[in-house]
Amino acid sequence: MKKSNRSHAKMIQSRVLKGFRDSLPRGEQIRKSLIARLEKTFESYGFVPIDTPALEYTEILLGKGGGETDKQIFQFRDNGGRDVALRYDLTVPFARFFSMHHAALPTPFKRYHIAKVWRGEKPQNGRYREFFQCDFDIVGTDSVLSDAEILMMMISSFRNLGIEGVRIHVAHRGLFNAFLRHAGIIEKSEDILRTVDKMRKIGTEATRVQLVDIVSSLEAVDAVTAAATILDFITCGAESLSNMERIDLLESLSGGESAASSRLRELLTILESSGMADAIMIDPSITRGLDYYTGIVYETFFTDLPSIGSVCSGGRYDNLTGLYMKDPVTGVGSSIGLDRLIAALEELTHPLVQESASAEILIFNDDTSTLQKRVAVAERLRKEGLRVDLYLDQKKMALQFKYAQQHDIPYGIFVREDDSLLVRDLKTREEITVQPGMTDTLRRHITQRN
Repeated sequence: MKKSNRSHAKMIQSRVLKGFRDSLPRGEQIRKSLIARLEKTFESYGFVPIDTPALEYTEILLGKGGGETDKQIFQFRDNGGRDVALRYDLTVPFARFFSMHHAALPTPFKRYHIAKVWRGEKPQNGRYREFFQCDFDIVGTDSVLSDAEILMMMISSFRNLGIEGVRIHVAHRGLFNAFLRHAGIIEKSEDILRTVDKMRKIGTEATRVQLVDIVSSLEAVDAVTAAATILDFITCGAESLSNMERIDLLESLSGGESAASSRLRELLTILESSGMADAIMIDPSITRGLDYYTGIVYETFFTDLPSIGSVCSGGRYDNLTGLYMKDPVTGVGSSIGLDRLIAALEELTHPLVQESASAEILIFNDDTSTLQKRVAVAERLRKEGLRVDLYLDQKKMALQFKYAQQHDIPYGIFVREDDSLLVRDLKTREEITVQPGMTDTLRRHITQRN
């Protein structure tokens, strides 16, 4: 009989692509906990969830990305010969989504979308090629209140996550363009905005060199002086000035009062009335590199961890849907990079990333009760709203305690023959006895201790 060669086949090496990663249970628990809290905040503002395909026609995604973004798209031809690409963010697919379904949607329309996106950029701390984004947008209105509500919801989200030291840096593309027009260099606005957007990564001097190179092609413009003027504009927001004083100064540098400067003032006034203005900083160096932003733009930083970069950013994109429908629809939105946020919280040792228990209770598998009793107790406790793990195998107690420790389960229960429960705090070793039928007492005890 011919012997099979299957056993001699070459083993496939277990590996993942660079910039991609598996998510172990603890990481997924942290992510799901964050998502649940964020969804609760979004829904408190009247936002609803949507979803879109991971794959889109490439022309959909390349329509308005611009510059570096186009180079980062994972693009290929599928088996049907179609030119397709993985979505690199959730905003452009949303514009396509709204153009297809707007007749069935209310306006203004408030949506949130939490899903994976893909970018072929260089992996680094808190930044991967496959990662989760969390987007929330309001479309169908140009109201300054919609701008304010997005910022308010950003602040509420971080507060509800228990994160302190959050500062949202806010600017206005229109105000920057008014300055460039006043300085006579508006022709290079897109290149200048993209360069300024990279200043936190490359530094002030490298930015100056690039600005000189950009402006040098303009006739009758002193490139060195123009670059210095731009840097003066984007760094004028000294900490000693209030937000209103910064707006006054930026307005004077851009040639006087404009719709953009007036809008910033109105926005700030609304945020002050909500008690949230202390989390806002007017910062003209915020430009956002994507072409579709046309109004306010913003990025969010942790004051205790500036090196992690922005964890939440966005702005107004009045013309985005114009690519997909005849009547362009105005919108404003923001995006939280969940992976970067989790990396920041881990570096800050925030309590949220310490919560990794798979259950609140482990029911031990010992000889003091029958399997049926343990199953019945587990179901009663689950009906009380507790998360209960039932140890499946009859093994040594040392292994069962190790299992509880590995899963960070805080309480263990021994079910007795008389149906009473011996409840042990697995950290302090304190024990209490709960009489039959008193599982609601156990729920209150565990809830209060936690």
